Amino acid sequence: MINVKFYLDKADKSKKFPIHLVIRQKEIQVKVATGEKISKKDWDNKNQIVKDSEYCHKSINKFLSFLKQEVEKYFEAEPHSNFTDKKIKEKILSLVNSRKENTDVKIVNELPDTYDKNEKITFVDLFAGAGGFSEGFLQAETNTKYFDFLLGSDINENCELTHLARYNYQLGMDAEFLKQDITEPDFLDNLLKKIKNKNVDVVCGGPPCQSFSLAGKRKKFDKKDDLFAHYLNVIKILRPKYFVMENVKGILTKENGKIKEMVLQEIKSIIDLKEFNQLLLFISRLRKMEKENPFILDCYNLRLQFEQQTEKKLEKIRESFILNVENKFRLLTPKIVDYKTSKTDINIGTIRHGFNLLKRGSELAYIRKKVILEKANSDLDNDYFADKFDDFLTSIEPEEIIKQINQSFLNLNHPEKFKNEVNEIITALEIYNFSFDECVNGLKPFLNNIKLEKEFDEILSHIRLYNIEQPFVALASNYGVPQNRERVLFIGCRKDQILIKDVPPTVSENEKVTVFEALYDLDFVKNDDEKFVYEKIDLKAQYNGSTKKMTSLIKKRNIDGKLNENKGLTYAEWSKKGRLNGRFINAKNPFYVKSLEELENQLTHLVAPLHNHKTSKQNDVVIKRLEVILKAGDYDLAKKELNEIGLSSEKRNYNVLKPNSQSPTVMTIPDDYIHFSSPRALTVREMARLQSFDDSFVFQGKRSTGGNKRKFEVPQFTLVGNAVPPLMARAVALEILKNID
Repeated sequence: MINVKFYLDKADKSKKFPIHLVIRQKEIQVKVATGEKISKKDWDNKNQIVKDSEYCHKSINKFLSFLKQEVEKYFEAEPHSNFTDKKIKEKILSLVNSRKENTDVKIVNELPDTYDKNEKITFVDLFAGAGGFSEGFLQAETNTKYFDFLLGSDINENCELTHLARYNYQLGMDAEFLKQDITEPDFLDNLLKKIKNKNVDVVCGGPPCQSFSLAGKRKKFDKKDDLFAHYLNVIKILRPKYFVMENVKGILTKENGKIKEMVLQEIKSIIDLKEFNQLLLFISRLRKMEKENPFILDCYNLRLQFEQQTEKKLEKIRESFILNVENKFRLLTPKIVDYKTSKTDINIGTIRHGFNLLKRGSELAYIRKKVILEKANSDLDNDYFADKFDDFLTSIEPEEIIKQINQSFLNLNHPEKFKNEVNEIITALEIYNFSFDECVNGLKPFLNNIKLEKEFDEILSHIRLYNIEQPFVALASNYGVPQNRERVLFIGCRKDQILIKDVPPTVSENEKVTVFEALYDLDFVKNDDEKFVYEKIDLKAQYNGSTKKMTSLIKKRNIDGKLNENKGLTYAEWSKKGRLNGRFINAKNPFYVKSLEELENQLTHLVAPLHNHKTSKQNDVVIKRLEVILKAGDYDLAKKELNEIGLSSEKRNYNVLKPNSQSPTVMTIPDDYIHFSSPRALTVREMARLQSFDDSFVFQGKRSTGGNKRKFEVPQFTLVGNAVPPLMARAVALEILKNID
């Protein structure tokens, strides 16, 4: 029987009494100072707690309870023969000292002297999530350049909590966080205020893309589908030298590749406002030369002016465009129909009302956004409501309104002699909805001599702000990540920068990091268990008969995964040491908090060497099922036996991790994976290892969630599963550092 108690030791010079922990277990008695001191009047010895008369009673009691719990768990788990004074003291002191170091006053963000002469490259991380891009960019350095983190942004509170805990409190950076929906009208204004109008060299981010992920069903009018446009709006304003947009592989095939081409077209349509007047002057000259279609050229001129406008001014100039076309229709109406028809005909009414709808574009965009949100909140999908909502949303799209106006003109069966005037109106409305690239292509027929074509192409080369090749598929395991995660990367390069076409792998096929390398040293947790301190793994005892085979999988490497038997570290050692290159020499120890309120009070931080290493509580039936699947090595192969013994499951899939290869794509649900040597799901820390996060990167807030809450909450498992693997982000960041001017 173990007895764990606290007592007050002798008072120090300030008349404060240190709280000590004493452990008694048969012949063993261990005393350890907890590092906490209080007045004698504030100690409740009977209940073993600090009274509420002490200002910090909550945080001290929380820490004492944590220490007691860890000691009791240690004695339960360890064989009696392993109990020694030294081992027990080491365990407690590692927790005590970690906490003490974090509460000591020190300048955290002071850079080592070696960085004084290096060039700072600034970046912001949009749709930041846990911070996979941010982490990878901070790991990337050359002899002359390193990245300075200005701002992260996401819509969820737990993303903000994890960001602030890691970058502000732990690493001591002054990186800002903007918790706001990027589609809100004042998002850009708030972003510029947060970064204090500093120049931004690089923007990275992965606009959410569940609606076209290969991993799940695709939805029409998903609230996440139009976030690309808002991401690119930020690019237009910040004008970074490079930007990186990450997405799932499904984007390449969605709508037969049309979405990918749309994204490329939008990127190529980002213009250099400083040079843009060249194009408008050129079109004005064409207008003077043009005898037959001056109205159409006026429309192109007006449409291209959209590119120069801020959100507020754009609304007025769009309305001006439609009024211009509407006036032409008013003049045409008495020529093609009589007075009575003009007042009663449904086609004339449709055309008129179509103009009204187009003039109210911002109002319709607001309605569209609200309806899509309501569709998501009410989970309208695969039901009789979904199609009706989608039909309404389609009907208020500018493209659909213009299509309906066009059809109404055809229904009128107007006299042939007014065909050109009708066609001009229809063409003008199409121009209204054109992208910049479509405008460029539409203007080409007006260039009736070679001299003008050359001049036009020359102007375009000055106006296009970004160059980009085709997007490419990046496989995470090519960059030292023990996971076969495929992601599509779009890398936009400002016209004054070197074009980046891809990111070369850092490891060859036979050098790739395996699951065993990534996880073997964490395999000391049992069912319904949580560990805060690393424990030694006895591979010989665990893999009797195959020890040599398993240990041969553990290799020494550089940070990026490249083999280096002489000076390298194992993947697990890199994870424990951290990959931030010694830049954050005064970083605080890893800690966990539940909320922003806890974060602000450093005394409530749960400080320990290891975090996020907790297993789920699984009943005997689940454990037995997992044992059968683990033994079979594959869920499909195990289904027959599961049916025979009455352990079949409705679950769609289980992935049994293979120790000698890479894991499949890490998603957000831990129960999808079975550990390679134990019949259990993975912990958050194990999933983070498979993603290549350092162990010092702690995922904050709730561990998991379920049901409808998954739509709104981003717990630890979701943070990990949705993240960009830091080592892949590091490879991207290094490629940018090599090329950026």
